[in-house]
Amino acid sequence: MSQNQPTIAPQPGIMEISLYEGGASKVAGVENVVKLSSNENPFGPSEKAREAVIRAAHSLHRYPNTDHAGLRAAIGEVHGLDPDRIICGVGSDEIIHFLCQAYAGPGTEVLFTEHGFLMYRISAHAAGAAPVQVRERDRVTDVDALIAGATERTRLIFIANPNNPTGTMIGLPELERLARAVPHAILVIDAAYAEYVEGYDGGAELATRLPNVFMTRTFSKIYGLGGLRVGWGYGPREIIDVLNRIRGPFNLSNVALEGAEAAVRDREHIARCQSENTRLRAWLAEALAEKGVPSDTSCANFLLARFADADTAGACDEYLKAQGLIVRRVAGYGLPHCLRITIGDEASCRRVAHVIGQFMSERAERG
Repeated sequence: MSQNQPTIAPQPGIMEISLYEGGASKVAGVENVVKLSSNENPFGPSEKAREAVIRAAHSLHRYPNTDHAGLRAAIGEVHGLDPDRIICGVGSDEIIHFLCQAYAGPGTEVLFTEHGFLMYRISAHAAGAAPVQVRERDRVTDVDALIAGATERTRLIFIANPNNPTGTMIGLPELERLARAVPHAILVIDAAYAEYVEGYDGGAELATRLPNVFMTRTFSKIYGLGGLRVGWGYGPREIIDVLNRIRGPFNLSNVALEGAEAAVRDREHIARCQSENTRLRAWLAEALAEKGVPSDTSCANFLLARFADADTAGACDEYLKAQGLIVRRVAGYGLPHCLRITIGDEASCRRVAHVIGQFMSERAERG
């Protein structure tokens, strides 16, 4: 190669990205595994959503509409929101990426908490912005720390509420205090797990009232449509207009649009899933605590089980995998001594509690 040949290199920040790894779904040599690693709804999507997807398959040769009008209208109707202030994307991940692409860049900063969703850092790097991590207080978002961490270069502040992987959340007055304290930055409330919290609007009212608040939501969790990849965002019309200018015109398929619209309208299915999650989450938290494995009060569809140290957490993960139970190690989130466990159906919850109990007993016997 000639010494004068130019080097082809990616934009600054791209090579700083560590590849995101989703929850495992297989264990070598083990069949019939129970996957509790990706916070999926164990009851799956509603029957109405399934039927809509089947019907949509007949129009696979047609391009989808570019404005997502039907889905936006359905979301607006169910949540009492203006459809013109809604944008749809390939999961809420794409909305997060749009926000960084549109509002962050070289010389700017993107703020998030130390145990926050990994996509905040990834999307910040992809836009060439500096990701800035701020400490939490006992695995809970610390608004004072975020305010102190903001600078004149801060353009976006991402807060998952409830947070993943901790399951903890803060109140809406605290979120409003943060937004008002940093008026030059957009506060993005990532409400992927909002449906698991009774009476919580995910920050929609704040995003309606304040000019620098934006909310993201997803169909991947309680709606059981992770495989379709549909998310949405809501906020000031000015921000929606900006994001739509960089959104691909056909970013969502006919199948995804029809499935999501049917899903959001089936409120009975969502109510059943919410009720079962609340019941089983409380049961599993108590069962694990009795076995010496505590967790913070979770407001989502998972528990963050805490062990004495990283070695114990890793050993428990291997023990679970040997018996066909897949949970999520969260060392990448700064929590090497923890395992995130999705709330499955009743049989799965009882099984994982029993196996962790066995592990703790055997470990105690070995001293």
